[in-house]
Amino acid sequence: MDNDSFGDLAGHGRPPRDAIKQAVPSAPAPVRTVELVTGDFLLTVNPVDGSEIELCPPVRTPARPVRHTAAERAEVTRAALPPVPAGPAAPRLPLLERDEPRERLVRLLGQGRSVRLTGAAGSGRTVLLDAVAEECAAVAPDGVVRLNGLHRTPGELLQELFAAVYSAPGQRPDRNALAGFVRDIGAVVVLDDLEFGGAALDELLDAAPECAFLLAATPEVAAPSADSPLEEVFLGGLGRATALDLLRQVVGRVLTEEEANWAGDLWFESEGLPLRFVQAGALLRQCDDLRGDPEAFEEFAPFDAVQGRDVPLPSLGEGAAPAPLLASRLTESARATLRLAVALGGEVPHQAHLPALIGDTHADAAVGELMSCGLLSPAGPRYRLAAGVLAQLREKGYDEGAEGHARTVAQHYTWWAGHPSVTPERAASEADALLASLAALVPAGDAGYAGTAVLLARSAAPAFAAGRHWGAWERTLRVGSQAARIAGEVAEDAYFHHELGVLALCTGNLDRARAELEASIAMRGALADRNGTVAGRRTLALVEDRTQGLAPNPETPTPRPEGPHSPPRGVPLALPSAGAATARLPLTGAEDASPATRALPRPAQDRSPVRRLGVLVGARRNLVAVGTGAVLAVVLGTVVTLGATSGTEEPPAEGVRNGQQTDGGADDDWGTDEPVPADEPSGTSDGKTTAKPSPSASGATGAPSGGPTSAEPTPSTGSPRPGSPTQTSRPPTSKPTPRPTPSGTPTTQSPSPSASNPTLPPSPSPSNSESSAEGSPSSPLQPS
Repeated sequence: MDNDSFGDLAGHGRPPRDAIKQAVPSAPAPVRTVELVTGDFLLTVNPVDGSEIELCPPVRTPARPVRHTAAERAEVTRAALPPVPAGPAAPRLPLLERDEPRERLVRLLGQGRSVRLTGAAGSGRTVLLDAVAEECAAVAPDGVVRLNGLHRTPGELLQELFAAVYSAPGQRPDRNALAGFVRDIGAVVVLDDLEFGGAALDELLDAAPECAFLLAATPEVAAPSADSPLEEVFLGGLGRATALDLLRQVVGRVLTEEEANWAGDLWFESEGLPLRFVQAGALLRQCDDLRGDPEAFEEFAPFDAVQGRDVPLPSLGEGAAPAPLLASRLTESARATLRLAVALGGEVPHQAHLPALIGDTHADAAVGELMSCGLLSPAGPRYRLAAGVLAQLREKGYDEGAEGHARTVAQHYTWWAGHPSVTPERAASEADALLASLAALVPAGDAGYAGTAVLLARSAAPAFAAGRHWGAWERTLRVGSQAARIAGEVAEDAYFHHELGVLALCTGNLDRARAELEASIAMRGALADRNGTVAGRRTLALVEDRTQGLAPNPETPTPRPEGPHSPPRGVPLALPSAGAATARLPLTGAEDASPATRALPRPAQDRSPVRRLGVLVGARRNLVAVGTGAVLAVVLGTVVTLGATSGTEEPPAEGVRNGQQTDGGADDDWGTDEPVPADEPSGTSDGKTTAKPSPSASGATGAPSGGPTSAEPTPSTGSPRPGSPTQTSRPPTSKPTPRPTPSGTPTTQSPSPSASNPTLPPSPSPSNSESSAEGSPSSPLQPS
């Protein structure tokens, strides 16, 4: 990715406050929502309220992915390479003493065989891979695909392989669809910085049987399994003569005898690693600059005083660990870039961000300066500190104030990732630097640093989700949740748990999805976040449907005959509480009034819809009714009992008014689905049972309430459990004043969700919310 891809943000810091006000005088920042289709789900990434997920309607099903054209494939290949450093182009060094392994690799890949190239860090594996990739460009029908395995799992690499070959805008295939597409890819996959072996490597190779893999790894990485079809090629260091030849080409002149002897000792100590001689050549060039070359600086008078100056050669220790000495002779912008990289664990931000991070308009040239010294190495589409440089700089104190530098990077990326001009794909390309800044802030344990990490995770997570980099999305959410706990941000922690639940549902991990969503719902319930609670319960209902193998048809708004399922979007859930001990079936005139008869359960054949609804209750123990965005919970049975047994009206519970929905007993109702024994009727403290009539299944409330005398009706306790005993009401001391309601009219009526919350879709047709002529239940969750 070059500087031009960053638009007007390249090479500039954060714009002045006045410029921001002038550009956007009063309009709010646009909300960037993105829709993705993954499997049979439609995922809507909402940076404000959290992601929403539903079954994808057939009319929204995207077209089948197609292979990239030749022009698109060239663009993908270019994007997989690191950006060209700013400034003068550095000369390309020849590939010395690598002809034999290069020819062998090309021959094996041409035969369709996969190879594992093993070499120590700094042995020139990446340079050799570049040469092999150029020669194999026309070997496979899908060309050459360049990938980087640093911090990547097999699943993430397969997704990147799919994205490199197929054009699939607006969709991310699930595991099953991905396996089908990858199985048909025929390409030479060049994978550098592999970090896994064994069974994980077998999974990667088996998923793409038509691909020839060239894998590069260090000896510390786990070996392949015993029956792996990989060919092994080992890459060692250079010979003494070749190493001296490389040093001469880096310096650009003939070596003196003293320099040749020094280079011979360095070859013995470094085992001929090419990286050490590139760095040693940079040390010799710096010595030449300090001495003053008469041929190079004869036109500049300031160098007359230093011509012929005696600058000794570096010691053998400085040649083996040259990073501190090299850094001391670089520009201030280059040293500041090294401090940022040390704070980020070796990751180097894109050169377009360096002017804003360092405060120098020419800081983007620092990447080229560091590359010419051998202090950076390419890692996929970005740069990292070269092998051994991070440890060498830390020993010299370059990690002082690392948390402060990481906080500066995090604040900049928070602004950048949330900017409307930054596309999700561009934000995903900087995922490694963003994740490195998060990882540096959270372990500090400081609430201020943790708060900065929360803001960055909140800004970057939606961009990673929309950019289809779900590995970075998951890591950002987990680090963000940890930072939110340290900073005490309960609302943000609830958001991260909700997103983790949505991600787990998309990837098929239903147990993890249920746990994350329940944690999010509990936090948002404590914060009285109605919109967040509704979104979490809707997603949780989808998890329950998927767990039971039920997949409601999004084209059919009517409920299924049997079994629980999710209502359409925008329809509030209507479900009786699962754990209310006082919920009983209403009495009718045909029932026996004797205590023995009242203790018996009602016949199932008389109320078959109610019985099926009881089964529904057990399956959705974690759901409660959602009317106008508020949670419908169970009313405490003691309030009704005391009012029925006393002669005067008892005051309601603390903080509860008559007719008001409460949150009391929510833990009991949501956390259990145990049935109420038939021989344990709920009663008063003196052992006498009480009854509280509830509306019938159709919602009619023609009978007067048997509760305490009040001008307002008491809250309903919901429908009963199947098999629960009936009860009678104890005669009150004073005659209650009934308040009849018209037949067929519900006691309470809630406005439509779209009226109270404009972000929700409109309510479904009346066939979903009202009972039909055939006697279908009023709730969309009840069977017809």
